[in-house]
Amino acid sequence: MRGITGYVRNMPTGEVEVVAEGDRALLEELLAELRRGPSGARVRNVLVSWEQPRGEFGEFAVRHGMW
Repeated sequence: MRGITGYVRNMPTGEVEVVAEGDRALLEELLAELRRGPSGARVRNVLVSWEQPRGEFGEFAVRHGMW
C-alpha cells in the first residue's frame, strides 16, 4: 500500500482495526481515506494512536479471523 506496511482486519464487534507504519505524510493520507470510508459504508468515528514504529511488518495485508 504505497509505502505503508501493517494490516487491516474486521473485528467481531463490527469495528475495523488498522495498524500501519510508514512516512507520516502517507499515514495522514491513509487516515483521511479511513475517515471517508468506502462508498456504502458509514464511518462513525476514527480513533488514532501514534506510536514509535517497530519495523515488524514487511507489507500491508488484510488479515482474516485473527482476533
